[in-house]
Amino acid sequence: MRLPVLFILITVMIDAMGIGLIIPVMPDLIRDVTGGDLANAALWGGVLATVFAVMQFLFGPVIGNLSDRFGRRPVLLISLVVMAADYVVMAVAGSIWLLLIGRVIGGITAATQSTASAYMADISEPGKKAQNFGLVGAAFGLGFVIGPLMGGLLGEWGTRAPFWAAAFLAGANAILGWFVLRETVTDAIRRPFDWRRANPLGAFRSLGALPGLGRLLVVFFLYQVAFFVYPAVWAYFGQARFGWNAGMIGLSLGLFGIMMAVVQGGLIRLILARLGERGTVIYGLVFDVFAFGALAFVTSGTVALVLTPLAALGAVITPALQGIMSKAVGDSRQGELQGALTSVSAIAMILAPMMMTSVFAQFTRPDAPVFLPGAPFLLSLGLIVIALIVFLTPKRGAVAA
Repeated sequence: MRLPVLFILITVMIDAMGIGLIIPVMPDLIRDVTGGDLANAALWGGVLATVFAVMQFLFGPVIGNLSDRFGRRPVLLISLVVMAADYVVMAVAGSIWLLLIGRVIGGITAATQSTASAYMADISEPGKKAQNFGLVGAAFGLGFVIGPLMGGLLGEWGTRAPFWAAAFLAGANAILGWFVLRETVTDAIRRPFDWRRANPLGAFRSLGALPGLGRLLVVFFLYQVAFFVYPAVWAYFGQARFGWNAGMIGLSLGLFGIMMAVVQGGLIRLILARLGERGTVIYGLVFDVFAFGALAFVTSGTVALVLTPLAALGAVITPALQGIMSKAVGDSRQGELQGALTSVSAIAMILAPMMMTSVFAQFTRPDAPVFLPGAPFLLSLGLIVIALIVFLTPKRGAVAA
């Protein structure tokens, strides 16, 4: 594998590791700085995740368009350096407000995943884009394996240790990229920077005008909201339902990440060859309906550990959708497309944490009418059903609607 591609995959992996590293310790960290209970910590966790997502929403298209104008290399390297500094700030944060500031900066720097995906689109043949986006997904899955496992292990040394580890990884990767990353944006595909297309609404209008793309963006959005139930409530769900500690939460998320890496790095090629990109999306959505339904009502920690990696078998939806949409736009607009997708994901992240943690808090409070920590998974199930209906709706009907 060429070194620039390896750097891109490591960048995505570190993005996922940075998220996964801190998930196991967030409930204890938030309770430590606020002095509240688990339900209150879940609500604050939702606020922090929402602020992170708002920044991604606002800056995803900006960074994507900047990479179309100035190149992928400077955007990626600068963001990694700032990301490393941000994790240092969070490592020493002594109040919820400093954690909030850290999430603001972190959301801006994490918007570079669009640039990483655009780089993969730059170097991919049209027929292999979905497969290469699968590699990006596999790198994310691998990071999701290593991150929670390391976070659970480092959490035994204190709630701050995972943040120092994330800072080191981001800084080390910036140094690697300085030496190995070559630029893929040439004068032939370079576009002038335009604020009208760099803001989220402008990017959506521009891309949504392409035939069929608006409907696919809606499906992508609904799936992202449903999928974010995992980072939003899994740590709180594990504590409330099974009494898991940070180490066990990290292990369960690691199992999920392993299967994500296997599915998006290898199995997706077989599924794409047999079902095609459209069939792959349908398979993934149908599978997730059953996966979310099972997780909603599971009461055994052992059964949950078995279901967790199996749930990742539906993780073929994102690369398949990206492949369909990437082929619908020109080479000069790959950064714009991926930036818009980052903003779509960010909108989902804005809504999902507050939705999921509020539902979780409602069904886990001492005075809850029914104790059901898995209630957020039922909400995700409903969203997936809607996404499937939208995807299967004929194009003319969808556009008219």
